[in-house]
Amino acid sequence: MVEVGPGTGQATRRLLDLGANPLIAIEPDPTLAAYLETAFGGRIETWIVALEDAQLSADTFDLAAAASSFHWVDEDVGLPKLFSALRPGGWLAMWWTLFGDGGEPDAFIEATSPLLEGLHSSPTAGEEGRPPHARDSVARLAALRAAGFDDADHELVAWSASWDTEGIRALYGTFSPIARLNDERKTEILDGVARIAELDFGGRVERTLLTSLYTAQRPPA
Repeated sequence: MVEVGPGTGQATRRLLDLGANPLIAIEPDPTLAAYLETAFGGRIETWIVALEDAQLSADTFDLAAAASSFHWVDEDVGLPKLFSALRPGGWLAMWWTLFGDGGEPDAFIEATSPLLEGLHSSPTAGEEGRPPHARDSVARLAALRAAGFDDADHELVAWSASWDTEGIRALYGTFSPIARLNDERKTEILDGVARIAELDFGGRVERTLLTSLYTAQRPPA
């Protein structure tokens, strides 16, 4: 299979546990690619290249996946490339996990936003007047169909999770915009996250998450 933009490998690890072998990881950031090589050794093949520039052989993969990464890809280029790289009958899965339940404010995001100000703009923000990228099912499904995919489907899955202070600090350390920072800046942000968790949330952060999942199939031959 091929995974697009694995970042720190949170989904990669689970894909390997589920039997993905071989697994090609397309990661354009050299620092994150080096981290993946260290974390997974010979279990994956890492390509340091953007999907748009990757040379993928046609009719090669049974599955392509992208976990919270495809908003960085030019859909008009990336989706047709994955379509061609999949074998007939192969599947594509893209998903984003979003904090908040889609309707209520997320108290922890509000409390930690000043720490992240200027770090990056919201990569999943939508165009003016449209839902956020990850939840804009009309646009995402249309792009999948335009690339040739059949059975394009969208599902929203709400779930909750809880972290202690150490856990929420570790979680934020896996976020790509933070993971690629120099050690001093990264530690400053993560220490701030931990401080807020401990002092303002009593050492236990409860959050509602929403996973926006898209699946589609290359038509069987």
